Amino acid sequence: MDESGGSGQPRSGTDEPADHHAGSEAPAAPSPTPADEQPAKAAEENPAPDNGTDTPTSGEHEGKPTGDHAAAPDTSPADSPAAKNPADDRTFAHSGTAKNRPPKRPREPGGGLLMGRPFGVPVYVAPSWFLVAALITWVFGGQLDRVLPDLGAARYLVALFFAVAFYASVLVHELAHTVAALRFKLPVRRIQLQFFGGVSEIEKEAETPGREFVLAFVGPLLSLVLAGLFYVAMQPVEPGTVPGVLLAGLMISNLIVAAFNLLPGLPLDGGRMLRAVVWKITGKPMSGTIAAAWVGRALAVSVLIGLPLLTQSGALGTTAEDSVGMDTVTDALLAAILAAIIWTGAGNSLRMARLREHLPELRARNLTRRAVPVETDTPLSEALRRANAAGARALVVVDPEGNPLSLVREAAIVGVPEHRRPWVAVSGLAQDLTDGMRVSAELAGEDLLDVLRATPATEYLVVEETGEIYGVLSAADVERAFVKAMARPS
Repeated sequence: MDESGGSGQPRSGTDEPADHHAGSEAPAAPSPTPADEQPAKAAEENPAPDNGTDTPTSGEHEGKPTGDHAAAPDTSPADSPAAKNPADDRTFAHSGTAKNRPPKRPREPGGGLLMGRPFGVPVYVAPSWFLVAALITWVFGGQLDRVLPDLGAARYLVALFFAVAFYASVLVHELAHTVAALRFKLPVRRIQLQFFGGVSEIEKEAETPGREFVLAFVGPLLSLVLAGLFYVAMQPVEPGTVPGVLLAGLMISNLIVAAFNLLPGLPLDGGRMLRAVVWKITGKPMSGTIAAAWVGRALAVSVLIGLPLLTQSGALGTTAEDSVGMDTVTDALLAAILAAIIWTGAGNSLRMARLREHLPELRARNLTRRAVPVETDTPLSEALRRANAAGARALVVVDPEGNPLSLVREAAIVGVPEHRRPWVAVSGLAQDLTDGMRVSAELAGEDLLDVLRATPATEYLVVEETGEIYGVLSAADVERAFVKAMARPS
């Protein structure tokens, strides 16, 4: 377990333990396998946690059918630096020839075609939506041929209009979640319209079960309101006409969206409402998540088995003759897709809950590397000697008064051959400090991740409330600590 900085001692590097190589002019030559070397004692006090990958939505945003919201925090600090090199556990004494490069950050996922930014939240249409729109156009166009045979080929234009209007209704459903989240000061990353509906990616969890209930309920409520509006609009319209058929279809589809999302299982809105109720009763959000997730899994099995049986029995308005052949295969395929989406979403919700349970373990004070202050013109070899002597793993460039100016990048140190280090000043390897690169030692959990995401960098200066230098925080260390925390059972 990484306890870097956990002793609570300042990380300025001014204390020099006697068991370090204080007289070493240049770093020791590494063995052919630096990743397997035994680090110096200072690194043993501050080992970096094991690396791995478990990206929740941080990146794995839950795709819910027919409109839902997802609490989807971005768990990768500083846009997920992929620090996969086990040699990062080394001290500066072993950094001479290790082939370590700056962590690469993946591009921010766009989510498809950007349609706009209502309330400042980007709305994307995923590529899968076009497939669904084509399918709705084909199926609804066939139904129009029986109801309005005089339309001819124009029925497909009417059906396409219905597909767009239906997803506009889903967008209103998602905007309801978004407005409620913003009202509760919960950031929303984006809204995405996709296969079988949409999703609002909310980055933080509601603080109380009451807010969680409201946040989940407003979506189905808006769908019911839309169904009522379409019903009222139908009254003056003559039945059997294009407007009448469209309004009736939109009314029914919004009723289905509302009813489906009110089912009491995650990842549906009804599941989040159930979670809020159990949370309120038990006082434990994790208990609510577990209960609602298992109900969601049971719901997935019910959909997989029950939907084809309902269709074949005629309970959904079909006859036995209609429920054979290709229609039966289509119903079974639809049930399998819906069941898979619900089952996967329930599992993702459990992982998200475990993520939030472990987030408080990420504390800047515990993850900070000891740092040595050096002046601008200090040769790299001398700076490394001081770091090794002090048991430090980071260098902070300061002015003559001791005020921090920049951070020496670890990747830049690795790129300098040992024979050139006496002739290279640390200032040439440093990154200037910006306001966003100064991190309070008291930050922890989501607050820490929010600060790192706001200013992506590989290293950050950690300071006390008094402004005193505490040390340097590596984004790679935060990522590895997060992965290790996630690997532990709840």
